[in-house]
Amino acid sequence: MGLLHHNKFVCEYDNQKFKTYDDLIAHTRHVHHHPIVKCRECGKEFIHEKDRLHHVREEHAKEVDYRTHKDSYKTKKKGISPQEGVNENTRSFSDNF
Repeated sequence: MGLLHHNKFVCEYDNQKFKTYDDLIAHTRHVHHHPIVKCRECGKEFIHEKDRLHHVREEHAKEVDYRTHKDSYKTKKKGISPQEGVNENTRSFSDNF
């Protein structure tokens, strides 16, 4: 008996099946003219905003965690916090022109 190949991605408009999510995206865009949403971080495309939001939470959680807790991280260059780096770089600037 041969191996069964399951088409995992199904179009919600016409129930056509696809082997990859990218094929489903292309079909949805070109056949049904459905707007596609794109991740601002990496450019990955999604049919629904809820899928993009899930992707951002799961795939880009490290970047969000970094921004949330940025004072607890040290910069690779100098071993100081980001705010200390800003303070150090702006120390020589003056408001007197």
